[in-house]
Amino acid sequence: MDDEKEQNDQTDWKGLREIDRAISENRLTSYSWRKAWADPWGRIKLIAILVALAAFVAFVIVNDVIL
Repeated sequence: MDDEKEQNDQTDWKGLREIDRAISENRLTSYSWRKAWADPWGRIKLIAILVALAAFVAFVIVNDVIL
């Protein structure tokens, strides 16, 4: 039992676990975005949010830089 634990400690690297976790979370995020884009209402919401953000950026540029 101790040999298995010692061997597990040597082959179980913390950095690789973090990389594996990041990869799995990225897959989850990618899946969530694809699922939201496939839903018609989700797509409308995403487009509306991006348009509102672009309008806000344009307003800030016009208000601060030009005026």
